[in-house]
Formats: sequence, structure tokens, C-alpha cells
Amino acid sequence: MHVLILGAGYSGTAIAKALAPAAQSVTGTTRAPERLAELAQAGIRPLLYEGVAISAELAEAMRRATHVVQSIAPGRDGDPMFRAGVAPLPELLPNLRWIGYLSTVGVYGDHKGAWVTEETACQPVSQRSVERVEAENAWLRYGTQRGIPVAILRLAGIYGPGRNAFRNLADGTARRLVKPNQVFNRIRVEDIGSATAFLANRGMGGIFNITDDEPAAPQDVVAEAARLMGVEPPPEVPFETAELSPMARSFYGENKRVSNARLREAGFQFAFPNYRVSLAQLWETGAWRGK
Repeated sequence: MHVLILGAGYSGTAIAKALAPAAQSVTGTTRAPERLAELAQAGIRPLLYEGVAISAELAEAMRRATHVVQSIAPGRDGDPMFRAGVAPLPELLPNLRWIGYLSTVGVYGDHKGAWVTEETACQPVSQRSVERVEAENAWLRYGTQRGIPVAILRLAGIYGPGRNAFRNLADGTARRLVKPNQVFNRIRVEDIGSATAFLANRGMGGIFNITDDEPAAPQDVVAEAARLMGVEPPPEVPFETAELSPMARSFYGENKRVSNARLREAGFQFAFPNYRVSLAQLWETGAWRGK
């Protein structure tokens, strides 16, 4: 197994670490030169890639890769691997045996708090979610044409060491926005890594929701973190009067409960099945601080 992570950011790095025990090599790309040393320290061979020009080093890593995880978000021009001017994928990735594509539960759109599964029709609201659906379909078509399993991993809200409610409370940026009946799913970054490794090591394709068991109101997560820290939670702020960026406000325009039953039925076990278990572990171990 030679692994290539296109976009070894927060989730991509966790995936690289989870796949490393079974891999002969793990290569990851970043567009930030300052992150090269950090990736190398994590055991990842780092390469620069801004999503356009493919260097000779990256081309060589692509030719060797048997397992590719695409974590780079598409833009209006589509997924970087399918844009005009890019060499045909069979030439770039001749030894490919499995593809993992990191998408988002945002592709489902708004379901007014109802449960959704992988069978639920996509009704993307935001432009970024529309682009995700198009990229998902491009990879699925390619996998079908080439006989290569493609796993679409639809991720819920990502958090973990260094990115969590404890950090927000400590930094003074935590807020308890209250919108009646609003819930979100979330997922620990380590579970993203282990779920990807679970699918890759079994050569499994298809669409999978990568999310914890318990959709919850965001203000409840902040309150639980404050309780564990022994500090007063920030006051509740009605959503209607809150000052939010357009992107932050758009997230609250989608309300759904996302099921992870398909992944569980495949045999995967979450290390952090809900936010209470996860927050307790982050606090007790001190991992909430990150590096």
C-alpha cells in the first residue's frame, strides 16, 4: 500500500496516521510551505501542491500510489483532478486500487431536523455543497469506469485536539447561540482517520456518513465543555440577534440528523460515539490543547 493524501490538513493528517501501519509509504500534500516540517514530523512525506501545477515529485508519488485520499475542496472549476488541462487520471494514477473522497454532510441540505441516510437525495443549498456533489459524482463515475472502489466519506462537523469547545472557552471565543430545535452532527478527527483506514484496508466503496451517534444543539456542547472545565458558560445568545458571518449563518440554515448506521453495520466502531464521551477524553488527557 502506497498512500497519497491530497490535502493533508487536519483530517488528512489524521487519516495518514491511521493508514501508516498498513502502508509502505505515506505522502501528503500541502499548499503551505510552513507546514512541510509538521507533516514530516507526523511521518508523512510532504510535498507542495497548490491544486494546479503537478510537480515532478508529486507526479512520481501519484504513479506509485495505490490508495488516494482526496481532501482538497473543489471550486467553481470542479475537483482539481478533473479540471481542464490536467493529464488523464489513468496516466497520473496507473496503480490505483482504492479512492477515498472527503465530502460533507452539507450535501443533504436542510431537512428541518429529520433523519437522513446515505439514501436521502442530495439537496445542496450552498454553492460549496453544490460543488461537493459534482465532485462526488465525478469520482464515482471514474471508479465505475475503471473498476476501482470509491468511498465517499460525508463528514459531519470536525473537531478534536486543538480544535474544540475547550479551546474556544480558553480563548474567549466560545458562544452559545440558540436557535430552537437546531441540531448538528459532529465527528472526532481521529474517528475520521480510523473510518478511512477501515474502508481502505477492506477495499470498500460506496457512500458513508462519517458522524457520531448523537446530533445535538451546539449550545449544549459548549455548556458541557464549560462544566468539565469548571467555568461559567458564556450567556445564551438568540440566533436572530447574533452577529455572524454569512458562512456561519448559512450553517444554521440547514437542520438535520445524520445517521451513521451504514458504517456501523459494516463493522466499524467509533472511539468517540458522542460529544460527552469525546469531551471527557479531551479534558482528562489534556489533548484539548493540541500540540
